[in-house]
Parts: sequence; structure tokens; C-alpha cells
Amino acid sequence: MRICLPSFFAICVLSLSSGAANALGADAPASNPWISDQGDGTYRNPVLFADYSDPDAIRVGEDYYLVASSFHAVPGLPILHSKDLVNWKIINHVFDLQRPVDHFSVARHGEGAWAPAIRFHNNKYWVFFPDPDFGIYVSTATDPAGKWSEPHLIKSGKGLIDPCPFWDDDGQAYLIHGWAMSRAGIANLLTLHKLDADVTHVVDAGEVIIDGNKLPDWKTLEGPKLYKRNGYYYVFAPSGGVSEGYQAVFRSRKIYGPYEHRVVLAQGGTSVNGPHQGAWVDTAKGEDWFLHFQERGPYGRVTHLQPMVWHDDWPMIGNDPDGDGKGEPFLTHKKPNVGRTYPIETPQASDEFDAAVLGLQWQWNGNPQPNWVSFVARPGFLRLSCLPAPEKRSSGAPAIDTLYDMPSLLLQKFPAPEFTVTTELEFSPVGDGETAGLLVFGYDYAWIGLQRTASGLRLICAVNKEANRPGAREKENEGLDVKDPKIHLRVTVDQTAFCQFSYSLDGASYTPLGKPFKASVDRWVGAKVGLFAKAPALTPKTGRADFNWFRFDRPGR
Repeated sequence: MRICLPSFFAICVLSLSSGAANALGADAPASNPWISDQGDGTYRNPVLFADYSDPDAIRVGEDYYLVASSFHAVPGLPILHSKDLVNWKIINHVFDLQRPVDHFSVARHGEGAWAPAIRFHNNKYWVFFPDPDFGIYVSTATDPAGKWSEPHLIKSGKGLIDPCPFWDDDGQAYLIHGWAMSRAGIANLLTLHKLDADVTHVVDAGEVIIDGNKLPDWKTLEGPKLYKRNGYYYVFAPSGGVSEGYQAVFRSRKIYGPYEHRVVLAQGGTSVNGPHQGAWVDTAKGEDWFLHFQERGPYGRVTHLQPMVWHDDWPMIGNDPDGDGKGEPFLTHKKPNVGRTYPIETPQASDEFDAAVLGLQWQWNGNPQPNWVSFVARPGFLRLSCLPAPEKRSSGAPAIDTLYDMPSLLLQKFPAPEFTVTTELEFSPVGDGETAGLLVFGYDYAWIGLQRTASGLRLICAVNKEANRPGAREKENEGLDVKDPKIHLRVTVDQTAFCQFSYSLDGASYTPLGKPFKASVDRWVGAKVGLFAKAPALTPKTGRADFNWFRFDRPGR
């Protein structure tokens, strides 16, 4: 049995604690504008049209659990649950604060929790994950939707990435991982370690068991997952890079090799570029499936599901029209046979803010503080404090008064190729320069919102191109003076990731504001959409922004 595990966190707005009781109350209305299940026994790819990058998954009984990278976003390492590998829901996060806590009190774009692995062993769920600047961590739980243990640093070091544990038939535990050139100065290698009996630390220096540098034209070999079947050890590992790469499989009769290899999934004649890095799972009925991601630019790394079959003890993934053993992705397929049909379900997206916790779809741009948010001050509303912009960037350079390095941005993933988001804002600033509104975030970001000026309230659409660059500044795209501090804000995203902001004074008719804006990626992640409230740096006393709800829909509805 191959398994992958979930974890589950909701942030309590007062105590910032996490756990099953809080999370169960945080479910948002089902309003995702992308549905994979076609309702006729088939599904369309991707099964998750959102940035659940580097997915790993397991089956435990009749339940599937998926974990994905979260990088610097908090809470971190989302865990999703499914009964059929097609319909998924967020049930938890592995941790509520990123470690080291002080280090991630500022926005550390591209750092944090990289590609994780999830397993079920000895009646316990395990998630191994790397921080390329600190080492490899492990966290465990008896219930993936419950409390996860404090992440334990199982191996310290720079550039250690993509860990995966494996327990052999004799009980010996192993850990395989890759290397990040940016930190370690080496890459394209897969290293295997032995672990102690309690799985608390590695017990040897490790041995490179697969060297991609010795394979002609191979590069960026990473993301290994270690399995065993019919006496063979299998390492599933992608190569070639996230946009142009492919999924390879290595096999050997001995865990330390030597390994032979095949490419088992590539783009072929399809539109699905770089299909790789994922998880092999099975069904109780004996089918095999493979979850992998595809790089989609501003939409991030979306998750696909492919059937998998075995020939001569080699896996073939997806469709193989020429019979050469190298598959290519299906865009639609019959759903996995799990013995019954389950209701259509999608990851949470909209949030009415009626619960006393944030929905599990939300993540902060850095480790949160208790004064950032409240549901108690005004029940039924999300209240964000207008927090002063940071004086310095995470690099230590002086900050310009922008949003890019604010850890208090409240964001979530783009959930579909096209969608509309609408929110209702009531703004209560106390000083000039305070701003709150609706944000599309990446290296380039743009927002629509209210700002207090010396002459009164102003509705502004602003943009910051290459906000990650030194000296980048926000520019007003368009604006107008308004009197009412209550306003409806909207952004409509089309299939090319162009975003059009608009507003409404009556909640019925919407007027565009500003030129269309092209969403962009951030470091290793896709664009995000969410809310913010900001004051100028060093402001001693600030106001607040109350958001009544946050709703996704399909464009034109």
C-alpha cells in the first residue's frame, strides 16, 4: 500500500492557534470556479487548478491525503483530503508558524517549506519537508486533520531539498533527497541516508545513489519518491526543469543500486508542459494512478491525475499512443474506480467571515501576529488592522512604501483559469496615507482600494511592476475622490491572466477602474489574490478595514 498524509490548520484570529476544532468551523462556502469532476464518471485535468506545487499523496484505507509546498506562506504545508482522487478539500496545515519564527516574521519570498513528502507508517502520519536554508524537518500526527507535532530538524544543512522517507521490509528507515544548486553548489544528485529507529536523525553521511550528471542531457534531477514493488526499489524523480521536463523512474534490485532508468511521462503531443514531480497512489480495487504538476505561469503549478499501468515491472503513466512506454498526459479520463461515487467537492475559496477563524484557504505573507486580525471586534466581518509598512526589506535594504515585503498580506491561490472575486469593504482610517483593499499579488502586483488623503477618501487602482526589484514603486493607475467609506471591490481574471479591477457604490452595478493588469508569478509560486490594510511606515496609531465577505465566481455571473 502506498500512502500520503494530510495535515490541518486554521488560524484562530485571537490566539493564532491551530487544531481540528477550529478548522472544522472555518470551512468556506463551496464556490470554486473550477470543477474537475464532470458528473458523468469522467474528470478533466487539472484536478486542482491551483498552485499546489510538488504534490505528494497517499491512500490510507478509503481516504487519500495530499500535501504540497507552501514556501514562505503561513500556515504552511496544506493538507487536502479526497475519497476519489478527483474531488479535494483542504482539511489542515502541518504548521501554523514557520520556523525559525523570528526569521519568518518578515516576508521571505521563495524561502521556507519546499517540496514535502507524506507517508503513513506504524499507525502514524509523517510529513518530511525541507527548508533549503536550514535543513530537513519531520512532523507527525495520529490524525491528519488534527494536531501535528512541532517540526523537528532531522538533518541540518544548506541546499537539502525534496526529502522522502522509506521503510524497508526489514524495518530499516531511509531518507532520500535532492540538492539545490543555489544553496549547496551541487545539484542533479539523489542522496540516500539511513535513519535511526525512532526516525529522529540520520545515522550516516549519505550516499549518492543516482547521479544525473552522468546521464547525457539530463539536468535538474530532483523530487525523488522511493517505493518498493515485486522486489524492485523504484525512485520516481523528475528531470529537465519544471517548464520543459519529464517524469523518470529508476529501478534496482538493491536500494543502493545500480539503477536503470526510463522516462515514463512527457509532454508528447499535448499542451501539458513539463509533467513531473508527484505521487504514485493506488485504489482498493487495484488501480494505480499518478499525481503530478504542470507549470502554468501566473496560475502556478497545477495538479493533474494520470492513470498508471505496469509492463515488465516498469510503470507507464498516461496515454501511450505509439506504445514506446513513454506516456503523455490525458486531458480527460474515466475517474478512478474507488467502489462508489462521491459528491463533487472543491478546495475552499470564498469566505463569508461568519466563523471565528480564517478559512483554510487563506495564508499570510509571513508569520502572523495577534493584532493583525479580529473577528470578535465586529462579528460577521474580517477586521484587518492598518499595519505600518516595513522600514526594511527582507534583504535588509531600505524599504519603499509598498506592499511587496509586508508579511500581513492575507492571500490565497488563483483557483481557476478565469474567475471573478468580489469583496465588500468598510474603511475606518485615522491618518493620511492609510490604505485598504483587494490585491492581486506577485512580482508585479496591483490593487484597488480606499486611501485616506489630506483632502478625504480616494478610490485608487495602483500597480507596482517588478516589485521585488530595489527601488520599485507603486504608481496610481487611475483614481477618483469618494465620500462613502463603504464600497464593493472586484477583480475579474481572464484566461490569459489579465485582471480588470472595478468598483460599485451600490453593490449592483460595477464600473471598471484602471487599465487591465497582467498577473505574474512570485518566487517559485503563482499569483495570489487577497486583502490588505496598510499604513505608512512608522505610523504610531492606525485605523482598520472591515471586510464583510470575499466571494469567487465565474466571470459574467
